[in-house]
Amino acid sequence: MATHNRRLFLKQASLAGLGVTLSPSLIMAETLPTESPNLRPGTNHFYSPIAFPDIYIQGELLSRAMRNYDRLESDLYWPENDFAPKGRNPNAASPGDKEGRIILALTMQALATHRRPVYLDQIVALMPKYVNNKGYLGPVLSGKIDEQQLSGHGWLLRGLCEYYLWKKDPKVKQHILNITNNLALPTRGAYTYYPVDPQSRIPNVGEAAGTIQNTVGEWMLSSDIGCYLLLLDGMTQVYELFPSEAIKGLVEEMIACFSRMDIVGIKAQTHATLTGLRGMLRYYTITHNAQLLQLVERSYEIYRTAGMTANYENLNWFERPTWTEPCAIIDSFMVAVQLWQLTGKTAYLEDAHLIYYNAIAHTQRTNGGFGLDSCVRPEEPSLYVNDDEAWWCCTMRGGEGLAMAIRYNYFLKGNEIVVPFFNSSEAILRLKSGSVAIKQISEYPFNGQVSFEVQDSNNSNRVTLQLLTPPWTKNHQIKINGNTHPFSKKNGFMIINTTLKKGIVIELIFDQNPEVNSKSTKALSNSGFYSVTYGPLQLGYEGEKEITLHPDTGIVREDTRVWRIDNTDFKLTPVYHLMDPRVEKGSGYKKLVLFRYG
Repeated sequence: MATHNRRLFLKQASLAGLGVTLSPSLIMAETLPTESPNLRPGTNHFYSPIAFPDIYIQGELLSRAMRNYDRLESDLYWPENDFAPKGRNPNAASPGDKEGRIILALTMQALATHRRPVYLDQIVALMPKYVNNKGYLGPVLSGKIDEQQLSGHGWLLRGLCEYYLWKKDPKVKQHILNITNNLALPTRGAYTYYPVDPQSRIPNVGEAAGTIQNTVGEWMLSSDIGCYLLLLDGMTQVYELFPSEAIKGLVEEMIACFSRMDIVGIKAQTHATLTGLRGMLRYYTITHNAQLLQLVERSYEIYRTAGMTANYENLNWFERPTWTEPCAIIDSFMVAVQLWQLTGKTAYLEDAHLIYYNAIAHTQRTNGGFGLDSCVRPEEPSLYVNDDEAWWCCTMRGGEGLAMAIRYNYFLKGNEIVVPFFNSSEAILRLKSGSVAIKQISEYPFNGQVSFEVQDSNNSNRVTLQLLTPPWTKNHQIKINGNTHPFSKKNGFMIINTTLKKGIVIELIFDQNPEVNSKSTKALSNSGFYSVTYGPLQLGYEGEKEITLHPDTGIVREDTRVWRIDNTDFKLTPVYHLMDPRVEKGSGYKKLVLFRYG
C-alpha cells in the first residue's frame, strides 16, 4: 500500500504545474475532498498559509513526512491497538490521548502528502465501541475532575475536528458534541479554582507519560503540570466550528486560569503550555483580542528564556532539565510561525527555522518516529539520545508537525506571495487576480541557492513576492531569467514586484558563513559557552573531548556537510540529520555542541 501511495504521489506531483488549467477536483479526486473554509487563503486580514491541496512537497521534507506516515501505519497504531485500556497504550491513564493523536496525525498527513491513510476510517469507526454512556472515553465524570482525562480528550477533539473538516461525517460531529457537552462543559466553573500554587504540587515527579499525582479539592492533578491546556486547544477548535456562548465561556475561563499561572514557578509542562498557546492563538484569530495576543507573546518569551535548550529543543518541565520532548518542540515550531503570521515580527520566523533544523530534524529517528534527547545547556554541553522513540505521543505529534511544515512554505494575501521557508516543492498559488503554478528547487540550508520557475499562469497582473532573508544570510541577489533584478528589503524579507508569466525563473542567491555564536538561546547568554553555526544549522563535534575556541579560531568548510576547526583535526557536522540510523541510544552517539571560549 505504501509503495502504491508513493507512486500516486509522484503522479500527482507531476501534474501540479498544470493545476491552473485542471479542475482541483480532478487533481485531488483520490486524495483530499475538502478542508476548513476558515483556513483558506484570503479569508482574513492576515497572510494565510497555502491550502493543502495546492502544495506538493519534495526533497527532505517529503522524505520525513513519508517515513513518519509509514511509522504511523505500523502495528503499534493498527485500530485494535489504539483504544485504552485493552490496546497497546502506555497513555491508558489519559483516555483519548493516543486515540486522538493518531486520528489527528493520520488526518494531517493525508492532507499534506495527498496519500490515502489505510486505517484512519477504521479507527474513527471504532469510537462507538469504546465510549461510555455519555459518549466519551474513560469513566463518567463524577465528583472529581481527572486532569489526565481532560488532556487526552483535547487531542481527541483536535483529531475529530480535523477529520470532520475533511469528511463532513455527521457521526463524527456527534462525537465532538458528546465530548463537549458531557465532559468539557460540565467542568465550567472549576478553572476558577484550578490549583496554581506551586505548593499544591508534588515536586519533581512524573515520567514520559503523565499520571495523576495528587488531589486538591475537585482536581485530580497530573504530573504533566497544566495539561488541562490540551483541552483548551481542542475546545477552541470546537468553538471555531460550532460556536456557542457556553463554549465561549469555558474557553475564556480556561484562558483566565492560565493567565494567573506562574508557569516557571509551578514547573508547568512545556508541552502543555505551548499547546495551550496554540489554542489561544486560534481563539485570537476569531476574537482579535489584542490582550490575548500579548499574553501569548509574553508566555512564548518565557518559554524561550526558561524552557528552551541550547539547540532549540525543550525542557520537559520548566526548570527541570530531565529530557526533551518532540511534542513540545513541534508545538514551539507552530507557535513561532503563527506568532510571525499574526504580528509580522520576523524574529519568530527565525526561531521556527532554528527549531526545525536543529530540534525537529534531530529528534526524528531512522524509523520515522520521534524520540527524546538530552537537555543541552552549559551544565550538559553534549547532545545525545535519551530515549529512542516516544511512540505513544511524540511520533504522532510528528504527523501534525511535519504536515504544518509542509503547509507553511507559502503564505498568500490578495496578490501578495510570502515565502518564509525554502523547500523544493510544486505549488499552485491562487491569487486575487489569477493562479500561478510554480516549481521551487532549494539548496537551503546547506547552500544559498533557491529558484522558482513559473510552470503555468493565468495571472497577467503584477504581484508582490516576498522572500525571507534571515540574519545569518548576506550578499543577497535576485535574478529573473538570469538577469540581476532590483529589490527592496522590509521586516527581514526581500521584496520584488513583477509579473509571473509562464517560463519565468526567479533565483534567490545569498551567502552563509560559519559563525561562533554566544547568544543563540538564552541558555548560552553570559555562560562562557558558544555554539558554532552555519546558516540556521548548529554544528557539533562527535566525540567526548572538550574543545575550547579562541578569538582567532577559524571554521573551515571541507565538504557540503563537514566543517573543521582551523589548525586542528576536529571535524564538525550539523546537529541536523535526515533520519540517520546512528542517532540511537545504543550506538554511543554523542555530539558536543557547546564549546568553551577563552
